[in-house]
Amino acid sequence: MPPTLAAALSTGPVVLDGGLSTELESRGHDVTSALWSARLLRDDPGAIRDAHAAFAAAGAQVATTASYQATVPGFAAAGIDADEARALIARSVQLAREGAPEGWVAGSVGPYGAYLADGSEYTGAYVDEVTVEELRAFHRPRLQALAEAGVDVLACETLPAAAEVEALLAEVTALDVPAWFSVSAVTGAGGVARTRRGELLSDVLGMVRGVEQVVAVGVNCTDPAAVVPAVVWARVASGKPVVVYPNSGEAWDADARAWTGTPGVGDVSAWLSAGARLVGGCCRVRPADIAEVAAAVRAG
Repeated sequence: MPPTLAAALSTGPVVLDGGLSTELESRGHDVTSALWSARLLRDDPGAIRDAHAAFAAAGAQVATTASYQATVPGFAAAGIDADEARALIARSVQLAREGAPEGWVAGSVGPYGAYLADGSEYTGAYVDEVTVEELRAFHRPRLQALAEAGVDVLACETLPAAAEVEALLAEVTALDVPAWFSVSAVTGAGGVARTRRGELLSDVLGMVRGVEQVVAVGVNCTDPAAVVPAVVWARVASGKPVVVYPNSGEAWDADARAWTGTPGVGDVSAWLSAGARLVGGCCRVRPADIAEVAAAVRAG
């Protein structure tokens, strides 16, 4: 039997995949709806399988499911009933297994703001309106569907606020399924890392300390330049292995409706030296970029 992801992390770094939606878009698929890449779970599942396979061929050891924006309420808004929604969420696990049969499968659990599809996942503003109990109820059906489908780990990712970390921690603990927690963070004056909501990253990531179901903690969907300070904060605050998977380093110009800046995954060797153990990429990070990450990991 292959080792668990937690066991693998105790012996050395593990390579994550990159931006699944980015890869699908680059292959000509429309991911502009409120369901984002989750639309293809129903309309073109083979495309998702092929994208997973491309990342695996590049060296990714973890396939992250196309369930970031796959929620029962989100599917309901698209006219898909709850039973079919749960089946589509389960399908995301099957497709990851088929596309990357040699690796671990991480069930992507995006924040409440991803379901809103209004950009609030990058501010966490909704926590002023939605209680922790309501967040728990929102996330529960997807978490259960992913767990029942046999994921190796739940990827609770791009979390912008402490309240959502609290809600997901409670649900993951109740399910008793391995999970990683990844916050969308920014680094401000003096190198102090904070959540998108403005809370101290050290305080938020410290919430996982002592929670045995959490196998790693860190940041994603952030600038590569902010990774090293975030790794240090995460390692000290949580006492857990650190997961990092930043964006490409480009920025979205809403007026020009175009990406600007120079793409690149950043200095992966510096992430590893700082203590990162689960490394990959998020938005705009493609298989060729993951091949660079994998090469850096092999080089030690």
